Amino acid sequence: MNTMFREELASIPSNVRAQFNLTYDVAERLDSLLTQKGITQRALAQKLGKRESEVSRWLTGRHNFTLHTIALIEDAIGEKLIEVTN
Repeated sequence: MNTMFREELASIPSNVRAQFNLTYDVAERLDSLLTQKGITQRALAQKLGKRESEVSRWLTGRHNFTLHTIALIEDAIGEKLIEVTN
């Protein structure tokens, strides 16, 4: 990794980095569950009344998921995307 890249990466505030990581984790979990269950992006989109392009955008890891959207997805696929522990 070059020095300039490391400096830029280090300059990202920790809260922004945390949000970025969490968003990618949710997208990766969703992708994994869809693959495991044999559910296509198109099938999920139809089940949720969404466009396939929106589901595709979710899987890029650049979508800011709302709790409402996460709950809809979890209900549609029958699995938890995230779990909150005490």
